[in-house]
Amino acid sequence: MNFYNRNQIGTAWHGRHIVMIRCNPFSNQFLHIDKSLHAPTEPSNENCAETVAQYFSIGYTLVSVTPISHNEVQYMFVK
Repeated sequence: MNFYNRNQIGTAWHGRHIVMIRCNPFSNQFLHIDKSLHAPTEPSNENCAETVAQYFSIGYTLVSVTPISHNEVQYMFVK
């Protein structure tokens, strides 16, 4: 099933973007970000809550929160 015309230059991306943010929930410290290749991003802040809020404000939806270790959690956003 072809969702877009591959022969057309300049056509918009029709897929999903993924952003994964890792933070320390006890110190509210931002640790790391991973993202899909062309995902729209904002500059990260040292403060995890501020970084997470920025992604809500640009239209991402939080799909999961996963504990990575006793002092690290991962937030997964899609847009």
